[in-house]
Amino acid sequence: MDQLLSIDMDLDSVNTDRRIHDLSAEKLSGLAWVKSHVSEINQWVNNDGFALLRGLNIVSTNQFSTILETIFGEPLSQYIYRSSPRTALRNNIYTTTEYHADQVILQHNENAYSNSWPMRMGFFCVIPARSGGNTPLADSREVYKHIPSHIREKFEQLGVMYVRNYGDIDLPWQEVFQTNSKVEVQEYCRKNHIEFEWKSDDHLQTRQHRPAAAVHPVTGEKVWFNQAHLFHHSSIDGPESAAMRNSIGIDRLPRNAFYGDGSDIDPKDIAQINDVYRQLTFSYQWQRNDILLLDNMLYTHGREAYQGTRKVLVGMA
Repeated sequence: MDQLLSIDMDLDSVNTDRRIHDLSAEKLSGLAWVKSHVSEINQWVNNDGFALLRGLNIVSTNQFSTILETIFGEPLSQYIYRSSPRTALRNNIYTTTEYHADQVILQHNENAYSNSWPMRMGFFCVIPARSGGNTPLADSREVYKHIPSHIREKFEQLGVMYVRNYGDIDLPWQEVFQTNSKVEVQEYCRKNHIEFEWKSDDHLQTRQHRPAAAVHPVTGEKVWFNQAHLFHHSSIDGPESAAMRNSIGIDRLPRNAFYGDGSDIDPKDIAQINDVYRQLTFSYQWQRNDILLLDNMLYTHGREAYQGTRKVLVGMA
């Protein structure tokens, strides 16, 4: 069996000075500064996969939206086919996932379970948590390299099948698809190669087959790009996982992941994948008005548990 490489990602051991861009000395507003440095900012993200802009003066959600559209060079995307609860603000800015403060959100590439995903993401820290609450990152190229080869090869051979049941336990289908029309849901599913079945008027089940890895369209590098570890029933913390399976049955779990041929994924393999993420994850301490820009294929993100009030917003393109 391959040995997992333990990597110390302490901030002093990575060249963080290159990735943190302290702009507090700039006298212009955040938007004015961004408009005059668009090429430079994009080059930072292209070179490093992410960039943390620190010290800009940002006064509103609308200004954050305009800043992202200026950097990305296009309108921000709507968040449809959701997998987590969020609140939509103005101009396609959203709150980050609204799970309880004591819960950890595992590393993931946004919408890697879908056939459509954002290439760029921007996070804006409005209020940092009193403790914890950072947004950890991990390099998807390194994740791919460090997953044991026998696990990686099986995933690449078979792919991943995501099964979702929408209803009382997880998000209702109306929120996931952002519509109350079953016809529109069915059209979306057909267009995006999602198998669907109405188990009842309010119970929709979908299945989607996706690759486990992808090739970045610009760099040509291979990345681990799926959410099998996030969807798999074994990733639910504590005794809730077994209790839920016993009470409603594995076929009715809110979400689950299988190999692409429908066979079960060994929970031990999921545990090793999660171990790789843990070893490769690092984070920066959020400060008010920080903007974190990500290449969504090159870097995963997650969320630490936290205490106190925390408000971080996100936009995608």
